[in-house]
Amino acid sequence: MSDFGKDLIEAMQQAAAHAQGKDVPGTRVHYFPDPAKVRAKIGLSQEKMAPLVGMSLSGYRKWEQGKRQVSGPAQTLLRVLDKNPKAVIDALEDVA
Repeated sequence: MSDFGKDLIEAMQQAAAHAQGKDVPGTRVHYFPDPAKVRAKIGLSQEKMAPLVGMSLSGYRKWEQGKRQVSGPAQTLLRVLDKNPKAVIDALEDVA
């Protein structure tokens, strides 16, 4: 079997292991919290949360409904809001 074939089989085995929830060395799982849960945790309405994350109210609602994908930078902002909401609110208090 060629090196390519061996690499392909190994990659498929790793993908299957990852899909089964097994720890696969060298893989990274990117987590971002649910926007509605973060908002509820910090006690904001959708009307207050939308400008805090730089969105229109309708766009933010689509996030919560799963109709709109959360971008990479927005995922990072949600993680910071989830872990340290005061830092974000203090930094962006003029916005929200």
